[in-house]
Amino acid sequence: MTDAPTHPPRVFSGVQPTGNLHLGNYLGAIRKFVGLQHEMESLFCIVDLHAVTVWQDPKALKAQTREIAAAYLAAGIDPDVATVFHQSAVPEHAELAWLFQCVARMGWLNRMTQFKDKAGKDKERASVGLFTYPTLMAADILAYKATHVPVGEDQKQHLELARDVAGKFNLDFGAEGFFPLPEPLIRGAGARVMSLRDGTKKMSKSDPSDLSRITLTDDADAIAKKIKKAKSDPDPLPSAEDGLEGRAEARNLVGIYAALSGMSEAEVLTRFGGQGFAALKPALADLAVEKLAPISSEMRRLMDDPGHIDAVLKAGAEKASSIAGPILRETKEIVGFLT
Repeated sequence: MTDAPTHPPRVFSGVQPTGNLHLGNYLGAIRKFVGLQHEMESLFCIVDLHAVTVWQDPKALKAQTREIAAAYLAAGIDPDVATVFHQSAVPEHAELAWLFQCVARMGWLNRMTQFKDKAGKDKERASVGLFTYPTLMAADILAYKATHVPVGEDQKQHLELARDVAGKFNLDFGAEGFFPLPEPLIRGAGARVMSLRDGTKKMSKSDPSDLSRITLTDDADAIAKKIKKAKSDPDPLPSAEDGLEGRAEARNLVGIYAALSGMSEAEVLTRFGGQGFAALKPALADLAVEKLAPISSEMRRLMDDPGHIDAVLKAGAEKASSIAGPILRETKEIVGFLT
């Protein structure tokens, strides 16, 4: 009996090209990608196949795909260090997803809470793609034998399914350790940024109020205005973290300041505790402008040069295929396909 293979550290993650990127996307995902690219081999994808599980306007989809790429680059992801590409340009994702649909069980997918949330009461009208979304996510990860995946709370269940798919494939085909069981990377500070208008709801691209989110294309004036108008409460900020209990908006603004500054929430409260939001909000606005305005400016510059973005994505797709192609060929041989 041979030992199961070991897999070199490799990270995979992606962002859907739907709507305007916001502060939550930046703090919860993209900023973390910038650091990860220097820690292990990294592939950062724009998951346009996932986007079309619900209808997308074709012109908007193209524009939004370029916008995500521009955000990656503007935030500091280096395409000479990490692989940056769009999912639909690498056909191995879709082909491996079919094999995984044949490995995954209906019961597994029926337990996915995100499908229930997105499909709502009329799940019979939801697309099949929305239902099988987790098997495509498994293929995204395992097409590269990725070992680590940055995840938020809403994706942890999908990553668990990817681990189940990998384990079942390895067992079914007697291929011990062929696919790794990918591990979650917890995003830490800034992983859950809430709406500026309702601290109990996650900051969202789909919120009808533009004042609920800071987008990565907002200029300095827009950023300052949105923070000034952010919902707060009349009480002074507490001096300790337990004083944030039951104060969703206070916790959110303190958390955003902590994530942008690199401070802990306790350190933020040491600075602002006992003061009102009239002290915190201007300081937060200045900090947000300092951190985000350069990214916004660079994003706008890059989006004015779509040819450059497309060249980066094309080169990234070729690099991604050079990794995924041999893995898919070996997978097909294991399954018994003629190759």
